Amino acid sequence: MSRPAVHPVEPPPLIDGRNDEAPPRRVRMKDVQGMPGTPAGLALRLCQFIFTVISLTVMATTSDFPSVTAFRYLVAAVGLQSLWSLSLAMIDAYALCVKRSLRNPALITIYAIGDGIISTLTFAAACACAGITVLISNDLNRCDINHCKRFMSATAMAFISWFAVSPSFFFNLWSLASR
Repeated sequence: MSRPAVHPVEPPPLIDGRNDEAPPRRVRMKDVQGMPGTPAGLALRLCQFIFTVISLTVMATTSDFPSVTAFRYLVAAVGLQSLWSLSLAMIDAYALCVKRSLRNPALITIYAIGDGIISTLTFAAACACAGITVLISNDLNRCDINHCKRFMSATAMAFISWFAVSPSFFFNLWSLASR
């Protein structure tokens, strides 16, 4: 929302033809840490970005990840999440630098929808990779031939990045519901 210093404040509307009783002002909720444009929101975005980049690089440095569809799906999901998190982290950093609030309902709606889609994709990819990794290591006992430790660490980083997306998603939904 714009500050009154940027846009002039309009006079209160007339009530029943007279202006002696102004309507009560709406109380604005303060910025909750973790919402867009706050230091904790920026920290969550940076954590998401760091963990997705770690997962992406670990998975991409293995030679046999393209042979399994779930691993390719994980690379695509965390690649998309890293781009999303980096772009929103840059927006949050800019908002913090210019001391601007990101309480615009349309912007928060985009954040919430994007976080919901990204968290669903990342969680599904991490679950699929966890299942394949358990199949390779426990059921087939072929962990010595494959890169099981790398697959497990990439899957763990994807789960951690999903845990970092979830609070952002719920803070954005809560901000929309409190309007």
